[in-house]
Amino acid sequence: MKFEDILAEIGGFGRFQKLIVFLSFVSRLTLPCHFLLNNYIGAIPSHHCDISFLDAEGVFGNLTQEEKLTVSIPKNEDGIFASCHMFAEPQFQLLDTKSNFTNVPLIQCPNGWEYDNSTFISTLSTQWDLVCEKRGMTKAVATIFFVGVMFGAAIFGSLSDRYGRRVMLLVSYIAGMTFAVASIFSSSFTMFAVLRFFTGLGITGIVIITSVLSVEWVDIESRKMVLVIDSLSWSFGYMVLPIFAYGIRDWKWLTITVTSPLIIAIISWRWFPESSRWLIATGKAEKAHFYMKRCAVMNKRKAATSSLKPEVLSHIVSEKGHKNYSYLDLMRTPKMRRLAFLTGFTWYGVASTYYGISFNIKGFGLDLYLTQFLFGFVELPTKILVYYLLDRIGRHKTEVGALLLVGSCLLVNVFISKDQWIIRTVIGVLGKAFASMSFSTLVLYSSELYPTVIRQNGMGYNSFLGRMGVALAPMIILLDEVWGHLSQVILCAIALITALVAYQLPETRGTYLPETIEDIEGSRMDQFVTLMHVKGKEEEENEK
Repeated sequence: MKFEDILAEIGGFGRFQKLIVFLSFVSRLTLPCHFLLNNYIGAIPSHHCDISFLDAEGVFGNLTQEEKLTVSIPKNEDGIFASCHMFAEPQFQLLDTKSNFTNVPLIQCPNGWEYDNSTFISTLSTQWDLVCEKRGMTKAVATIFFVGVMFGAAIFGSLSDRYGRRVMLLVSYIAGMTFAVASIFSSSFTMFAVLRFFTGLGITGIVIITSVLSVEWVDIESRKMVLVIDSLSWSFGYMVLPIFAYGIRDWKWLTITVTSPLIIAIISWRWFPESSRWLIATGKAEKAHFYMKRCAVMNKRKAATSSLKPEVLSHIVSEKGHKNYSYLDLMRTPKMRRLAFLTGFTWYGVASTYYGISFNIKGFGLDLYLTQFLFGFVELPTKILVYYLLDRIGRHKTEVGALLLVGSCLLVNVFISKDQWIIRTVIGVLGKAFASMSFSTLVLYSSELYPTVIRQNGMGYNSFLGRMGVALAPMIILLDEVWGHLSQVILCAIALITALVAYQLPETRGTYLPETIEDIEGSRMDQFVTLMHVKGKEEEENEK
């Protein structure tokens, strides 16, 4: 007997599962907001040297503000006042439009900077004067955050397989909210960067735990629905963030606002069940029986509880003894090792291309808020398309096909002149849509490939490599300084190679989830394949 057989009796996608998906959706709204938060809190508004100290000394007399700036600060070639230097002494002769400041000595801003607050009221740059030679520090915050995400994926992946999904999800909620709120009280930039690292580490558990928990509780036919809903939470969060940022424009209040869904998540956590699959796989049949009985009652399948006994559940997974699993178990046996290599490389490649395209799309000619909103909006039709393709052509073909299309879009753009920015932008957006399709598919695909006993370890490992791809994507973009198309050539190569790697993965459409390593590697493999084959035949006959 398989877990899916019992799940069919107590309801594979009833009120119980819908509650899990809804609670996951709410908590996941904060994820894209924090992942993209640095676009706003790390923005550097227009600025120039603060000349108020000269005004206080009565140097300017009755000059207008524009005239004060003219005699104090040099202009760049584009006519904009310089951001990092000022004249050593006021140059009143510049009020004569025919004069210039050739060979006039310049100094760095001695009294700080004055910022343009028309777009942002407060950012990290204005808080700690991260401009001029320090302007790169705002970009460093994003890298530090994603390093935290990388380590968080490894930590929560391992601990969730050891201590359970439910308790580690609560730890992720509390850690993410605590460090995010604490960061707004930072007394220095270093303190803020450290807290952002731990924020990334904390909220990562939400990403991998909610996805796995949802998949482990729903039937085979509903997995794709869960995938689409989970991925839509990212798209909606992507679109909501610029709306909040436009209305708030203060980095501290914006941080609090995008963290607020975690308050609701913590309050509603008590309604989250533990994964019965994990409980059974780790020898806790009594507790698994408790949650499955609750599922049956909530799904109005109370009659099914009469035959649902802990003794029956304990025979679903028949592995020799129960033990604590770690990341080493991904490498100990040949087929698991091969699976880990294939999925890990695929995660790295998909994340690199998705974020590489996101960071490199230019030419909309729109402001930051509207551009970010459109980036999220274009993903909506992609997610709907994924919903139909997963069952029509399967996970395998959808993943490989999406990666090939991503590579094709990148390749085409290499041969289009940068003067034709409209065509390049359209192709770039299409590439981002296909990259979004590959990412959405990969989350479900990977969770179906790994057995229950190390599923969180597998997803943690995959997420770690994926975030490594995110961290390296900006470095790839910097290679455009060597040759204007070099980044797109590299991203194209990554996408095409990743498609070849993903081609080696097996199809999981309509199959039972593997429960143990033996399902993948050992003596139970033949039985596992037979069950999948029978299930597929039954579905084909039902369709006819």
